[in-house]
Amino acid sequence: MSKNDEIFDIVGYVMASQYRCNIIKSIGENIKIPSAIAEDIGLRTNHVSNVLKDLKERDIVICLNEDARKGRLYKNTDLGLEILKYI
Repeated sequence: MSKNDEIFDIVGYVMASQYRCNIIKSIGENIKIPSAIAEDIGLRTNHVSNVLKDLKERDIVICLNEDARKGRLYKNTDLGLEILKYI
């Protein structure tokens, strides 16, 4: 599988969910906490957190302060920024 095929597989996965698309767009090139993302896109924070966990497992976003109980900071990885170009 070529690098492009891998990217398009992941882009397809992200585009299959409006929530995933909106969260990646909301973060953009910034660093955000889940409650700010939730407010930005009109979702409950717990739902945003669940989607972030899923995106993190696929290396699309990264949590910068994993040990924090509150105020976890998320940003798009290089892969996440690459996906952002297509959505």
